[in-house]
This record gives sequence, C-alpha cells and structure tokens, in this order.
Amino acid sequence: MGISGSGKSTVAGILAGQLGWDLEEGDDLHPQENIDKMSSGEPLNDEDRAPWLDTISSWIIEHTMAGVPGIITCSALKRRYRDVLREHNVIFVHLTGSKDLIGRRLATRHDHYMPTSLLDSQVEALEPPESDENAITIDAGRKPAEEAAEIVRRLGLTPSPGSSALGAPAPGQSSVARPAR
Repeated sequence: MGISGSGKSTVAGILAGQLGWDLEEGDDLHPQENIDKMSSGEPLNDEDRAPWLDTISSWIIEHTMAGVPGIITCSALKRRYRDVLREHNVIFVHLTGSKDLIGRRLATRHDHYMPTSLLDSQVEALEPPESDENAITIDAGRKPAEEAAEIVRRLGLTPSPGSSALGAPAPGQSSVARPAR
C-alpha cells in the first residue's frame, strides 16, 4: 500500500517472484470511469473507490478460500479502506517516501494514467497505518530489491528455492501477474 509512485508494483513484482505467490496489480482493477477520472487529473473520492475496493476484496477472498498466497497492490490510503480489506487477514506493507522522491518518480513515469498533478491529493488523503493495524512500514527511498529483502525479513517469509532476486519467478513457478501500467 502507499501513494502512487511509492514503488508498490515494482516491489510487489519482486516479492511475488521470490515467493512464488500470485500477484495482482490493483490499478488494473479500477473501473474505466475511475481511470478516466484520474487520467483527467481529478482525484477519486470514497464513492469512486468503493467498487474498486470490493473487487480487491473479492480477489483476496478467492485466494484465501483456495489457500493460495498472494500479493495485491492497492493504495489503501485511508483506514476505512484498509478496514474493508483487513477483514480477510491481510498484512499491509506501507511503502513510504518523501513527497519530493515520489514526485520525481511520478515525473519520469510515462506508462501510467496517474498524473503527477494528483500527488498532493494522494498525500492529503493518506492516513498512515496505526499501531493496531496489521502493517509494517518500509522506506521507499532504497533500491526495490533492498525494500523487498526487508519485507521478507520482517515478515519472516521464505523465498522459493531458485527464485530470482530480480523478481522473476523461478523456472517451473508461475505468478499470475498483469503488466504494470
């Protein structure tokens, strides 16, 4: 979780490859209306996000019921959004960095519908996880592989044998992933 440009997709891809877990890019689950709204520079409101959060929740439920571990990226900016997802035994990994760092990342990103002009609205909407939420916070100012390694260490996870530190699944493993935008 985290604001746009914090590195969620990149770090999630590395983790999914190392762990051999399914991966879903939450941005790909937005309804077209949300994508159009953000593309035009208009921030989403709670009403816009509700169906998106329901879709993310459904993905989590399906994986939980099937006993299949997975990683799904989601901004989860507000506590009430996380409350919807937390019902399913989710651990949140909050990637955080300075507004300047995130702004520089957004300015160099050309393959995503989220414009740099929405950074302020994301920063304003963010309610960092509190101590009673099942979350860890990771500094996004390092190399993504270092961030992924810290997540693996702090959560006590074990990478799959033969996994790549670059995030690609090892031969014979698969991860359900859509290309990041």
